[in-house]
Amino acid sequence: MERWHANSKFGTMEFTGTEEGVTALKFVSTPDNFTAPQTAFQHTVVKQTEAYFNQTSRSFSFPLTMEGTAFQVKIWKLLLEIPFGTTTTYLNLARKHVDVKAIRAVAHAIGKNPILIAIPCHRVLGSDGSLVGYSGGLENKVKLLEHEGYPVQKSLDL
Repeated sequence: MERWHANSKFGTMEFTGTEEGVTALKFVSTPDNFTAPQTAFQHTVVKQTEAYFNQTSRSFSFPLTMEGTAFQVKIWKLLLEIPFGTTTTYLNLARKHVDVKAIRAVAHAIGKNPILIAIPCHRVLGSDGSLVGYSGGLENKVKLLEHEGYPVQKSLDL
């Protein structure tokens, strides 16, 4: 597994993965060993991330390698269906795709998402529209949602 970094207008990003796919993408404070992208694949991942931040792209095409339980992967795949500029709620995801009683399990799976931004867990809100939970920090969740047009976003009922 290789690790590399890039600076963005939201801070330093750390990527983990191989040519097979990205396994993690997260915000980090300045790392001790900042490693610039070395391979063509790593440069592609960084360029797509920069395009997202520069608002010249709304999606990612680099491969993802989702490492988690079958339930987590199922939920993460559902997150990929939430379009840029829209939001949904934990309750809606649970109600439509699992079971309304599984809302906590859905929220827990979303909280374990290791591939931030590319798997857009930042687009999931509390039932009352509150900006609850984000492993990348609530400040970054707010920035990402604003970047995508929040609070003007449309609600998506998956």
